[in-house]
Amino acid sequence: MPPAALDEFLRAIPKVELHCHLFGTVRKATFEALNARAGSPLAQEEIEGFYTRGEKPVGVLRVLRALDAELVRSPDDLYQLTYEYLEDAASHSVRHAEFSWNPTGTVHASGIAYPVAQDAIVRAIQDARHDLGISGRLIAAIDREASPEAAVEMVDWVLTHRREEEVVGIGIDYRENDRPPEMFLEAYRRARQGGLKTTAHAGEFGMPWTNVRTAVELLEVDRIDHGYTVVDQPEFARECAERGVLFTVVPTNSYYLRTLPPERWALDHPIRKMPGLGLRIHPNTDDPTLHKVTPTQAWAMMVRDFGFGLDDLRGFMLNGLDGAWIADSRRRKWRDEWAAEFDALRDGSSLDTPTPSMSGT
Repeated sequence: MPPAALDEFLRAIPKVELHCHLFGTVRKATFEALNARAGSPLAQEEIEGFYTRGEKPVGVLRVLRALDAELVRSPDDLYQLTYEYLEDAASHSVRHAEFSWNPTGTVHASGIAYPVAQDAIVRAIQDARHDLGISGRLIAAIDREASPEAAVEMVDWVLTHRREEEVVGIGIDYRENDRPPEMFLEAYRRARQGGLKTTAHAGEFGMPWTNVRTAVELLEVDRIDHGYTVVDQPEFARECAERGVLFTVVPTNSYYLRTLPPERWALDHPIRKMPGLGLRIHPNTDDPTLHKVTPTQAWAMMVRDFGFGLDDLRGFMLNGLDGAWIADSRRRKWRDEWAAEFDALRDGSSLDTPTPSMSGT
């Protein structure tokens, strides 16, 4: 399959993005401008390191936390970050993006009140929809490195200042180590009672598959972010498959890139195994700045690194629509339109004979 033709095809197919963190999307020029305005609390080499994909991320949390603590200081900053992300995503045919933002850091470290911050992000979503034709949804994410009480506080902010069209659910992110999902049960219970959708990072950093089970069975999430260690327990994986749980996977996940040998990582990565267990997966960028990846490249990795074929990709595209937090009427309409568009692009492209499907999705 000619690489240029594949890239052109993958850039053109319609996509949803369901797993992306706002602070992991910041353009380098924007980051440098924010840093300069703040008096350069970050050294240039720290910034350069953040924008250089290495075998092992160094100083990543320091840079991400600096956005809250030192760089983001006004609603306009949040507006800019949001609009630029949606602009970049739209350039790769992302038609719908559900992206995460951690309100706890914005309120307590940046000093921007929740309703003011939310309004700025929502305004960028609305402007991007008008200007670029991309629909956006905000996921208010729990900072799992903060306390369970802070998580409950955050959910209460979302419910008190509800924007049902643009702010549709909650998630949880940052390091999973020593912060099991059950710590945040009360926050998830309140979110569900308030009508919010839910997702959770689980089974990401080699953490046990039981974290995925806890998220599914105790937190009762609608979908799982990452979830790779579910492959360690095939019986539970089959239960997830029967439930139709969507796993938003990330081909550039740094844990497996740095812990598996270079010649084996793509062969042994759980993503390769998940569809064979009946699991519904959908590829995403996670932190495109940190991972040095675009939506097009994430989808290309599913072919080049993990060996999936075009029929698989078509299934992944539809999985994303099925797992998106959109109205059923829109879902049905987009499923019909996007499937037809995918088929037309494949039929009209200069690709060689399509790669056989691995999973039959």
